[in-house]
Amino acid sequence: MRKRSLNRNRRADLAACLCLCLACLAPVVQALSTDKDQPIQVEADKAQLDDKNNVSIYTGNVVLTQGSIRMTGNKMTVYNTENHELDTLIMEGSPATYRQLPDDSKVYDEAEAKTIKYFELKNQVLLIDNAVVRQEDFFMRGDRIEYDTKLNRAKAESKPATASGPEAKKKERVKVILKKKKKESSDAPAESSGQASPPATQH
Repeated sequence: MRKRSLNRNRRADLAACLCLCLACLAPVVQALSTDKDQPIQVEADKAQLDDKNNVSIYTGNVVLTQGSIRMTGNKMTVYNTENHELDTLIMEGSPATYRQLPDDSKVYDEAEAKTIKYFELKNQVLLIDNAVVRQEDFFMRGDRIEYDTKLNRAKAESKPATASGPEAKKKERVKVILKKKKKESSDAPAESSGQASPPATQH
């Protein structure tokens, strides 16, 4: 019974983490407000719970869902404090992915990287290696994207160039795209003022 209780605590902490992750990965858009009230489900080929070291490890086609939230990867590691509160969550994959539907939108916010790390005590999210964040009106790509959940600040870094030689590669640059919001059409006919136009004068 003790192991099941600790597992429920970890899942509750993980649910809180996911809601915070959305704020990190999608600072411009409000997350779907009902997600935090939905049950959390984790599927994987294997699960290991280390109560002594407060670590949970899920491996093999890991899928985590909670409402519109969905995270996938090959391995998910959850570290808790001695009080069984969330400390760090790490999702690894090829790539690890994250998506969530914002309120009043039909377009999912998405993020991916080979490694997604969330540090609750540091208020920090890291997307490492081929990191991408996509929103309806925003796109960011870099080798490393760092987000401060407390200060609401994002920073992207490019991948350095490799050593010289036939297999050398140029430095990859950070890419950010801000999409313009669609405006209502201005071609609609003007409303009538209710007054008839004067007849044309005949000569």
